[in-house]
Amino acid sequence: MAAVRLLRVSRRRAQDLREELADLYTESCEATIRETYRSLRRTGFLRRLAADIRRPGFALVIAETDCLVGCAFGFPVPSDGRWWFGFDGTLPYGVEQLTTSGDVFAISKILVRPHPAGQELACRLQERLLTGRRASLGATLVDPGDLPTLAGLRAGGWQDIGAVWHPTGPPLLRALILRFAERTFVRPTKPPHPSWTRRTV
Repeated sequence: MAAVRLLRVSRRRAQDLREELADLYTESCEATIRETYRSLRRTGFLRRLAADIRRPGFALVIAETDCLVGCAFGFPVPSDGRWWFGFDGTLPYGVEQLTTSGDVFAISKILVRPHPAGQELACRLQERLLTGRRASLGATLVDPGDLPTLAGLRAGGWQDIGAVWHPTGPPLLRALILRFAERTFVRPTKPPHPSWTRRTV
């Protein structure tokens, strides 16, 4: 992994790499997943990737040796807060404040080909993706059943802040954040934007 090159690539190049990125995604899935389910997940990944590539501010970093061994990609969270829609409970005010000011960057995926040094490479990829961004907070949503991904993110410094209910895809996702510029949030002085949260009864 010491010889791995990390490269930022253009939106056009990301389009060209779609199939290779999908191959990397399926290789990153657990070996126990049935082949049929693996194919469905690959199709879903390609659909989500195509949607992300079209988002304003989309960014992709790849890791390569003589082949593609990893990638991380994402986009700035819109300041209107719709990315957080369905958050269960009260969104931490610091997160709401940074979202409103356009300082949150969503990481859609961090993928690494299985390797003993995979966690280290994942951290390098997320750091390169976030370096130079205007944002000061990383955010991601993860299927709670994806235990390896959750464990890897938490080991990399991500903090689980709660659940998000989605009308499409997995109905329940875990929301995680990573502070990478501002290390502390401003103390709450007002409640979060009401349309971003899902009130519990």
